[in-house]
Amino acid sequence: MHRSTFLGCAAGIAGLVAASTPIGAWAQTAADSTQDIQHELQALRAQVDALQHRLDEQAAAARKAAAPTAQVAPAMPVAVTTPAASAASQPGVIHYKGLTITLGGFAAAEAVYRSHNQGADIASNFGAIPFNNSAVGHTQELRFTERQSRIAGLVQGDATPHTHLGFYGEFDFLGAAQTANSNESNSFNLRVRNLYGSVDWDTLGLHLLAGQNWSLVTMNTHGITPRNELTPPQIDAQYLPGFAWARQPQLRVTKDFDQKLWLALSLENPQTTFYSGANALPASVHVTYNTAAGSGFNSANTLSLNHIPDVVAKVAYEAPVAGRDVHLEAFGLYRSFYERLNYANRNVDGGGFGFGIVAPLVPGLVDFQVSGLAGRGIGRYGSAQLPDATFDATGGIRPIHEVDLLAGVTVHPVPSVDVYLFAGSERESAQSFDWTAPAGNVVAYGYGNPLYSNAGCAGETAGGACVGNTRSVEQAMLGFWHRVYVGSFGKFQWGLQYSYTQRNAFSGVGGAPIGNENMAFASIRYFPF
Repeated sequence: MHRSTFLGCAAGIAGLVAASTPIGAWAQTAADSTQDIQHELQALRAQVDALQHRLDEQAAAARKAAAPTAQVAPAMPVAVTTPAASAASQPGVIHYKGLTITLGGFAAAEAVYRSHNQGADIASNFGAIPFNNSAVGHTQELRFTERQSRIAGLVQGDATPHTHLGFYGEFDFLGAAQTANSNESNSFNLRVRNLYGSVDWDTLGLHLLAGQNWSLVTMNTHGITPRNELTPPQIDAQYLPGFAWARQPQLRVTKDFDQKLWLALSLENPQTTFYSGANALPASVHVTYNTAAGSGFNSANTLSLNHIPDVVAKVAYEAPVAGRDVHLEAFGLYRSFYERLNYANRNVDGGGFGFGIVAPLVPGLVDFQVSGLAGRGIGRYGSAQLPDATFDATGGIRPIHEVDLLAGVTVHPVPSVDVYLFAGSERESAQSFDWTAPAGNVVAYGYGNPLYSNAGCAGETAGGACVGNTRSVEQAMLGFWHRVYVGSFGKFQWGLQYSYTQRNAFSGVGGAPIGNENMAFASIRYFPF
């Protein structure tokens, strides 16, 4: 066929197809369907890419949790926002009604030796190290305990592909009711450590937490996420002086910007620890600053008067420095102290500022951390539990200025061993007030008043009183953890720790007493999950 004839026939056929209404409509419909399929494929590809991105993030978090870090033996795996779809691929996860349940915790057999008896279990009382006037303080102390053993569970579910729900509970046995003792049954209370719910919105970068958790003042390893707090790697259940923390009910909102910059605000349960002075307040002053514990509390305790929550605002940034991820954070703490003074309610403000830095000095070998908190009325957020506030001669609340500092390194000579060296300090400033009585004698009030008598602190037979207000508590500790087994049956590890702690008192009449404590700890822990 001649080429021009062929082209003419082709054009004629094309014209007939275009002119034919059924065939043209069919062709148009097919084209539309193809376009719709392409759109659906593009949407499906975007969903797959998003899921892959989340899986990559989860894998990175899992690798970080498996790698040696300064935070050894966590109760649960370190987690960022963990979709249930990602958690489902992890070993040891239980599936129930579309939820994923991850169990955690450990069984602990531990021992503590103290050179000066505190009558304490595995959690030391740093602010009450005995002076020389204490008879029991001249005796030594040895205790075996299992009470730091822990039970934990994490429940996760995805309301939508980008909205994740979580519930976490963590408990140990360090609670002690009035009936708890070591005489025969050695029965002690199950204690709530953490118990909260959370919601994470991926597309918004928003995170909500409600319930009891570590306070926002506690340092994190990455961003501002739950179960990602950085505690020192010690055995002592009270950690060490200089470590700022609390575990208490709170409502927290966090916003992250591409998992690099984090902002958070938390409203937390208030409580105030007072030092009421060595002398009673003048009879002319009518002051009420606490109340007997009522319904739901142990009747042997008292509660401070509070009507405004503690407020914590925090910012964290993951900074790339020389090819390493360095965690930086800073926070502000607001507190309100409350009393009924001379038939009128009175508020006094307090609070402080803190910071934290976590950095791998030598990646995979040496980790470093440093943190601090300074302010007025922050005592209860330190491990030494120094008082928040005291009173002047008129009964007015006076917050006590305090500075807390902590620094430490953790070395990983081999993958199964962590060796740590930490030092911390908590130091308070004096709040000293005097009142001259009508008879002309001077009465001392406040905290750290140089007119207080420390004469009786020198020894068991020394005469005079021993007020001994604590000026500072300092500690240095050295220890290690050895992971003997890590495998399909969980993890088994053991560790030893030694610490030296010194309690220094303010100068008073008779001098400035010093108490010290040499402590040794041993721990064997099995993590079945």
